[in-house]
Amino acid sequence: MSDFVTEAFTLLAVAIVIIGLRTTARWFMVGPRNFQPDDYLMLLACVVYGLETAAAYMVGAWFKGLANNAMTDEQRRTLPADSEEYRLRVGGSKVQVTGWSLYTLLLWLLKTCMAVFYSRLTAGLINMRVRIQIAYGLIAATYIATLFSILFGCHPMHKNWQIYPNPGNYCQPAVSKIDIYVTVVLNVATDVYLISIPAPMLFKARLRWREKLELLVLFSGGLFVMMAGILRCVLILTAGANGAEQAGSWACRETFVAVVIGNVPMIYPLFRRLARRAGLYMTTKSGSQSYPAYPLSDGDGSGYPKRKKFLHPLSLPADSQWNTVSDEQMILPTSRQQAPTCTAGEGDWETNSHASHCGGIKVVHETIVHSAEKEQRL
Repeated sequence: MSDFVTEAFTLLAVAIVIIGLRTTARWFMVGPRNFQPDDYLMLLACVVYGLETAAAYMVGAWFKGLANNAMTDEQRRTLPADSEEYRLRVGGSKVQVTGWSLYTLLLWLLKTCMAVFYSRLTAGLINMRVRIQIAYGLIAATYIATLFSILFGCHPMHKNWQIYPNPGNYCQPAVSKIDIYVTVVLNVATDVYLISIPAPMLFKARLRWREKLELLVLFSGGLFVMMAGILRCVLILTAGANGAEQAGSWACRETFVAVVIGNVPMIYPLFRRLARRAGLYMTTKSGSQSYPAYPLSDGDGSGYPKRKKFLHPLSLPADSQWNTVSDEQMILPTSRQQAPTCTAGEGDWETNSHASHCGGIKVVHETIVHSAEKEQRL
């Protein structure tokens, strides 16, 4: 037990530091007045994570890892209601219900933070707006379903800590299969959908392999959370008499991974900026490549360009996405900004074209004057 206590509170301390770094990064990049809902939700998640760790600690330290599971019918029948073991098992089962509730609340808070972040990341992109709205709806629906399975999967509620007669697996919160399966399935489903939001932008991006690999690692962190959740499910089901303690231990580990993954995208731009200023990170010059927003070579012969496919935010030059202020702008380029248009006025066309530093379409106004006498001769 002492090893788990050390591990659990170490993970909590590291998580608090990470959330503190995230808040500091946002403070420097956008200022406290421009904090978004996910910034406040992450602070709430920090509190919930502390409560979850305390619940896991109580299961082992206060109630000796006992709950109303891993008992034979004879043991249940002969266990005196005024005994110390009876008290420990009842108390441990109540804490298990609380721990499950805190665990799901924390995971779904972190999912909401990622959805809010993606909504800022893709603001102005019509095709992504619907996907973000679906993400919000999916998170809300799956959280309600998970919470209902914990609170109402066993009815009435007091059977969750009933010793005798045997209340059945669904009323043994430490190892309840309905809690485990519903939580892990809905948890994985929402993580898969959240990962699918930035994935198309990444794979269609015109970036160097190194920068694409960095973003791939950055946005695929949800895979580690899914693996941790599945591993937790397997270990609880195979833990036997230690199921209650394993449930609390792996809940802390999984949520720690989720906290780290949920905050890395906010911390990463600040560290990258510092690395660039220190000369530790080299990027290509923005002028080394040219990506016209609407190339005229795609025309169909009619003088008009073909309709462009959906332009993903990662499709700009590699260096452009690191030079803006906010965290989401530093991760993805601001492709939603309108491409500049250069207009050549009076004077020599070559002079105007060389003097322009605009990378967009050059519009030339040409006036042709026909002589009336020439038209009569023709």
